[in-house]
Amino acid sequence: MAPATSTAAAAAAQRIIGFSRRTRAPRQSSPPTKKYKSISEIMLKAPYAVIEREDYSDVTCDQCGSGEQPDELLLCDKCDKGFHMKCVRPVAVRVPIGSWLCPKCSGGKRVRSRGFSQKKIIDFFRIQKCTDRKDECCSLQDAKKRKRRTGSLVLQKKRRRFLPFIPTENPSQRMKQMGSLASALTALHMEFSDDLTYSPDMAPRSANHAEFENGGMQVLTKEDTETMEHCRAMCRRGECPPLMVVYDSCEGYTVEADGPIKDMTFIAEYTGDVDYIKNREHDDCDSLMTLLLAKDPTKSLVICPDKRGNIARFISGINNHTQDGRKKQNCKCVRYSVNGECRVLLVATRDISKGERLYYDYNGYEHEYPTQNFI
Repeated sequence: MAPATSTAAAAAAQRIIGFSRRTRAPRQSSPPTKKYKSISEIMLKAPYAVIEREDYSDVTCDQCGSGEQPDELLLCDKCDKGFHMKCVRPVAVRVPIGSWLCPKCSGGKRVRSRGFSQKKIIDFFRIQKCTDRKDECCSLQDAKKRKRRTGSLVLQKKRRRFLPFIPTENPSQRMKQMGSLASALTALHMEFSDDLTYSPDMAPRSANHAEFENGGMQVLTKEDTETMEHCRAMCRRGECPPLMVVYDSCEGYTVEADGPIKDMTFIAEYTGDVDYIKNREHDDCDSLMTLLLAKDPTKSLVICPDKRGNIARFISGINNHTQDGRKKQNCKCVRYSVNGECRVLLVATRDISKGERLYYDYNGYEHEYPTQNFI
């Protein structure tokens, strides 16, 4: 039998242990630290109301500090600060319709260039695999040789013909070129389209007839039509023109030559949705392109590359109010009658070097486009 003293000591120790267990706070996992948004993040998403002032004479440009040229001062509908159209980045071409937010209040962050895998690029541009490429190229060259042999011996004035663009030989570099275009289109929430599109709520295809043009329209020759179709076939195979879409903080998205381009080279067709001009009178899109100027103004058509388009949508315009601006022009936009339909084609007007940006004159036909703020 154990001694009484040892039994009493064991009982006391048990009571102490039990007491310590009962009084010890239960272990609980600490709640995660709640992260609060900064005031700047809250203000970016906060609702706002436009309050008109009685007097705007004291408004100055937040960038240059000047209050001159008040007709070109844009007022942000959120922070109430003023910005010259030529000072804001990217440059504002025309006065926006409706509310306008400065780059800071609208987020001011450009969508970063996305990385596209080869499969995604092929799917994005719907590239078709073609096995008879050599046969097609040979047949085109043979046709040109036959035309030279059967030509008349009478001396005639040489007419300048379109040249097909020469794709970059390196396939990986071509993927980079197409990836830059895919990134730009995705950033603007656009779909790629290398054709004019006709939507039910816009102008029908039957409205696009070259015979409706006031004063007539020049017809694209058979040789140039073959060159254009040859270039379109190359694009469908993934052999695009040597062009790269880049982002500039002043000009926004623009196009650079990724290889030498010769004078009179076919670059691209201007594509997008076809609509009546009367439906776009209050549209502040800076990429509308005249397609048809009909005798009846209500039948005139424009190309709207706001939902669908190709690389032509990103080629910049020159400032034709200055001599330096006019010197930048290295391609032109010309309207042709192709198989009875109006089409707009972009063609090089001189040799273009690698790394040079592409520019053409926006003022081609019916009205003066406001290009004085172009860089």
